[in-house]
Amino acid sequence: MTPTLHLVTMRDGVRLATDVYLPEGPGPFPAVMERTPYGRNETSRSELSAADTTPLRRSAVAQLLVQQGYAAIYQDCRGRYGSEGRFVKYLSDGEDGFDTCAWLVEQPWCDGRICTMGLSYAAHTQAALGCLAPPGLVGQVMDSGGFCNSWTGGIRQFGAFELKQATWAFNNALISPEAKADPVLHAALAAEDLRDWFTRMPWKPGHSPLRHHPDYEAYLFEQWQHGPFDAFWQQLGIWAAGWHDRYSQAACVHMSSWFDPYPLTATGNYRGLRDAGRGPQRLILGPWTHGARSVTVFGDVDFGPDATIDAWAGDWLSYRLRFFDQVLRGAASEEPAVRLFLMGGGSGRRTAAGKLDHGGHWITAADWPVPEAQPTPFYLHADGSLAPGLPQADALPLQFDYDPRHPVPTIGGNLTSLEPVAVGGSFDQVEGPAFFGCTPPYLPLASRADVLVFQTAALTEPTCVVGPIEAELFVATNGPDTDFTAKLIDVYPASADYPQGYAMILTDGILRLRYAEDPANPRLREPGELVRARVTLFPTANLFAAGHRIRLDISSSNFPKFDVNPNTGEPDGNSRRTRIATNTVFADAERASRVMLPILPKASVSDRAG
Repeated sequence: MTPTLHLVTMRDGVRLATDVYLPEGPGPFPAVMERTPYGRNETSRSELSAADTTPLRRSAVAQLLVQQGYAAIYQDCRGRYGSEGRFVKYLSDGEDGFDTCAWLVEQPWCDGRICTMGLSYAAHTQAALGCLAPPGLVGQVMDSGGFCNSWTGGIRQFGAFELKQATWAFNNALISPEAKADPVLHAALAAEDLRDWFTRMPWKPGHSPLRHHPDYEAYLFEQWQHGPFDAFWQQLGIWAAGWHDRYSQAACVHMSSWFDPYPLTATGNYRGLRDAGRGPQRLILGPWTHGARSVTVFGDVDFGPDATIDAWAGDWLSYRLRFFDQVLRGAASEEPAVRLFLMGGGSGRRTAAGKLDHGGHWITAADWPVPEAQPTPFYLHADGSLAPGLPQADALPLQFDYDPRHPVPTIGGNLTSLEPVAVGGSFDQVEGPAFFGCTPPYLPLASRADVLVFQTAALTEPTCVVGPIEAELFVATNGPDTDFTAKLIDVYPASADYPQGYAMILTDGILRLRYAEDPANPRLREPGELVRARVTLFPTANLFAAGHRIRLDISSSNFPKFDVNPNTGEPDGNSRRTRIATNTVFADAERASRVMLPILPKASVSDRAG
């Protein structure tokens, strides 16, 4: 099927390349649109299923949509592939999306109703246009993206900078229209080694691997160097939370996963739009890495045959077609408001492929957070235990030296787009040659002096943790600034397959201390000043089996997932010096550091199989 190419004019005169695929017949037809920076007629890596793992070109997906009676619209974002204009990541997609919707509803073949879809950046473009409530918009399927608040997740994470933005910028500069048109520019970029450059952090404008493509370097440093949560972070395209009360009334599906960078985005938009009384909202959270919804292994862990979306949806395309039919044709739906994958329950053995069999199954809920889940405090104790009871009144504080020249290496977790430097998923928290920044003798991260480890006694019965996670820490540092990180881990006991046990990462979080009280007005610290630091971990859902332990690791770095705090108090993204910080975590009754875990009663879990 050959599309019709339109150059759709935006309000500033820039024309965007737009492919239109139409069903046979006179029409008019409802429209399904994807706006993407990855090529409107290129292969979409996530358009596949468990039964057919060959990714489809967007033209093939368009043909399937057309067969169902929908006009299929694919558009290149400005400055990418066939579209005119200068690419500035995220910030032009709201107005461009609105203008495209306004153009669509005026076309004689469009019946005036539009649904949008797309993964990752194509989810960000959806949320951006949804904020402006464009004409015709009635449904959205936002898969792993759609910034709720990019300062708390997606670009920065509570002050720290997500270095996936650096790798994404480089990898996409390499395939940019400018690089394709200029062999010298392409050769210069291709000659750079990103892993080498990650050993030379922090980068400097004009002296980074992106120096050959100044536009991409400029937007990267603008994000990196802009620390406080002010008007910059409240722009259209990266802060849907500020538009929830005036967002489109479209029905929305918010989908993400436990090892994706966007579960906080998906849950935040679900809750915000629900509370604002906008259109019907659904939430789906799987066990996957970014967009990998039809496989079962993520990192070194196998989540079992039910882990795919295909296990209950048929496949992802079928799910979307049903949703479009419900929104556009009034088809009946029995879908729950919330569908979650509860990790855990597997054999704990090593599979034939050499992966940990952690297992899991789908559950449903009426809302998010799951109403029956009880937020339960687990306190940090000076002896390294993690328990519901308050610590002793006279317990001594715990201290460690954090050296930014030797950060704690990232070993999996909820991240994406860091290739070739790091990958997401769940791994045993043990150093190894495959992980950036690890060095022999490749010992457990828990052996590091700059990692504080707190864990429960072996559980006497299964414990379900389902929902948002927050660590409230009473801390201090001996310098002007530092970071605090928290990591939630399911600790397997020793077994024949894993004689040293297995420390399986579930989720993590970080806080840059200068932003602890007011993200818009950072404040450097006096040495030894007591700070109440709330570290938000991304949400999760895990069944900790009997005999396992719940573990919380506290440190001050997680590199290369996040940029490294130099402890000097220099402006974000502009540091040139480092200092070793002595960081303190208090664990006494008056300054009782704790993590809040949402515990879902066992009986409730058995009633929710979905």
